[in-house]
Amino acid sequence: MIDSSTDEGAGSTSDPVPQRIMLVTGLSGAGKTTALKTLEDLGWEAIDNFPIRLLPLLIDTPQSARRPDQGRPLAIGFDARTRGFDPASIVRQVRELEEHPEYAVSTLFLDCAGRELQRRYAETRRRHPLAQDRSAEAGIAEEREWLQPLRRWSENVIDTTDMPLSELQQEVRRRFSLEKSPTSVIVTSFGFARGMPPSADLVFDMRFLRNPHWDRDLRPLTGLDAPVGAFVMEDPAYQGAVDRIVDLLSYLLPHYQAGAKAYVHIAIGCTGGRHRSVFVAEQITKRLQEAGFCPTVQHRNLTSRPVDAIEGSPVQPPE
Repeated sequence: MIDSSTDEGAGSTSDPVPQRIMLVTGLSGAGKTTALKTLEDLGWEAIDNFPIRLLPLLIDTPQSARRPDQGRPLAIGFDARTRGFDPASIVRQVRELEEHPEYAVSTLFLDCAGRELQRRYAETRRRHPLAQDRSAEAGIAEEREWLQPLRRWSENVIDTTDMPLSELQQEVRRRFSLEKSPTSVIVTSFGFARGMPPSADLVFDMRFLRNPHWDRDLRPLTGLDAPVGAFVMEDPAYQGAVDRIVDLLSYLLPHYQAGAKAYVHIAIGCTGGRHRSVFVAEQITKRLQEAGFCPTVQHRNLTSRPVDAIEGSPVQPPE
């Protein structure tokens, strides 16, 4: 199935980099799916519940027939629920693959104490896959015995008994990150009157600034136009607010990255989402870039039609 033949004299100048393959398995409920999703975030090509007997067919697929990202390392997830699951046969297959220099094969095993697995199954009210008509305890014990050959064989074992979800993600990132992956930063402008972005991690409200909507010359423009920017910057509260927001983000973003957060969504809002929030989002993005971050800016309501009913009445200064 696997062609290990090489041309005579090949490899004398530059040997090909071995295809990195990691088999991810473990006890049901121990965190395999979380580990695979984290590996995918790190740049691995992750496939879950894959029949291992078909692995040679997968890795022998001609390069031209594969996706453009074929050079990525491959993470294959399987467990006792996978069709044709046979631990002894899997170990034999791994040994065969390891004999071929074009593949670098490793195994990650997710373990967990029985009492904690029982708690997780009780909490989710799901049946253990090997105990449809028995207690979860019986199914866990049977699965643990069945998986012993794979646990002994695995180079990487992570015990998730006392490990919260975030700590498991961080441990996978620490062990298997392909390179230092910076947290993705997304800055979005939006209008509160049109609904908040549901995925925002941090929200900053710019409605305290003077509203260009009530200037007839500025109303048709947006925060991307220089006259609107000049108008917003003339507000005495603008500079101090933006400076403090940038200082806060510069402090928080490294901590988010250290906590293995894949992305941070920063939302900048005003009433309609066309003037103040757009300009401030652009300025914050520029300041973060200068600070060494790589944010992406997007404007959700930039092309929305200006409507007085949405903007509300202009605030009159006190007499």
